[in-house]
Amino acid sequence: MRRPAPGALARYDGAVPASVVLVRHGVTPLTEVGALSGGDVPGPSLTTAGQRQAAQAADAVFRIGKDLWPDVPRPDAVYASPTVRTQETATAVGRRLGATVRTDDRFAEIRFGAWEAMIPEQVHDGWPGDLVRWVTEGTFAPPGGESYADLATRVQPALDDVVAGAEGSTSVVVAHAAVIRTLVGLALDAPPSAWGRVRIPPCSLSLLRIWPDGAREVTAVGFPAAD
Repeated sequence: MRRPAPGALARYDGAVPASVVLVRHGVTPLTEVGALSGGDVPGPSLTTAGQRQAAQAADAVFRIGKDLWPDVPRPDAVYASPTVRTQETATAVGRRLGATVRTDDRFAEIRFGAWEAMIPEQVHDGWPGDLVRWVTEGTFAPPGGESYADLATRVQPALDDVVAGAEGSTSVVVAHAAVIRTLVGLALDAPPSAWGRVRIPPCSLSLLRIWPDGAREVTAVGFPAAD
């Protein structure tokens, strides 16, 4: 009988999970000033610092199954949201793994609508109190944008497709802060109102393990792959 990995969710029935590494993209000019950068527009691109972070994240992903989380199978598939910043980050990861990047529009960042490219102070000036509601309620959406609950309706099916039939293997999904918060929150059965409390730094790694019967384990959240 297969023994569970130390500290892992006990599965004495021998069931094997699919593993998913969630990688946030590197920094962009909007990231560096704290502006909201959603899925409504394709840009911006990574900065020089963001490119360096992407290379560091690629190195960290390459170590999975070796000296980093050695009980997890080595990654062999890479998925990414369609934005420029995630494609650039995923290209670095795919190159390091020797894997082709597959694009899935459902992993695009949450849509900020009228708040796109604004810093928090600008949002507060135009919509007093609404940014806090968006973060803390989970069901409140910006004008023309999405709530965390809205985001869940498109990213959960995308993740389901990634893990379908992938037991015993590891896939990488290069996405965004809100997307990763949502997938971690869903894995923990936490309500959308709690997802905004999860910190996902640029080019950090989060690791989920998902069994065919729906059982889930959160192995890591926001693991610092870059300086």
